[in-house]
Amino acid sequence: MINFIVCDDNKKLLDDVVELINKQMMKNRHEYKVHAFTDYNDKFMDVMNEKLSCKIYILDVEVPSQSGIDIARQIRDKDVDSAIIFLTLHNEVGPVLLKEEIMFLTFICKFDNANRRLQSAISKALELVGKKLSVRFEDQGAIYTLPVKDIIYILTDTMERKIVIKTDYAQFRVSKTLVEMENLLPHQFKHSHRACIVNVDRIRMIDKRNNTIIFDNDDMVDLLSKSCRKELV
Repeated sequence: MINFIVCDDNKKLLDDVVELINKQMMKNRHEYKVHAFTDYNDKFMDVMNEKLSCKIYILDVEVPSQSGIDIARQIRDKDVDSAIIFLTLHNEVGPVLLKEEIMFLTFICKFDNANRRLQSAISKALELVGKKLSVRFEDQGAIYTLPVKDIIYILTDTMERKIVIKTDYAQFRVSKTLVEMENLLPHQFKHSHRACIVNVDRIRMIDKRNNTIIFDNDDMVDLLSKSCRKELV
């Protein structure tokens, strides 16, 4: 799931950005959600601090309550992976942004071919997110960061009340629920069974007769329900 977090105090411009995101995302298969705000208020901060996967920020530099630059600093204190795009009324803000160690993607003047430039910036942000896509979570004091391409499947261990995350190189047993992990994962992870999520990109063959899935590394699971088959093709 890709999360766009957008803030602009001009409601009309905010709606235009949300519409542009929706049009852009119609061109690909990524699941996404847009979180739109007209101020850097408590609700914005809640989303900013929430452990969501794949964040792309589009921040208004000049909002009456706070500076978008200050917000970006707060983001980078805890998050170095999310993409940040600035929107501004003034091109002269550029040199100020360049002096900051914020690692932002670009800044866009709202009156300088803004739609075209923002469309290009979103495409670039999606590329960057795709290249370093990983799932990060904490369990019993340990922090895990797993590249999603390495995750083959995740299943529920009802005996231990844990989930088992199977990767190319290891098997992790963690005290999470399948639903919690599903909320962290991108679009290519689908249910094959109510007790199993699989990485569709890693499937080599689906054996409907024997209700099994064979992956590209020869791993196999036999958790394939009829109701979930259509989601995997």
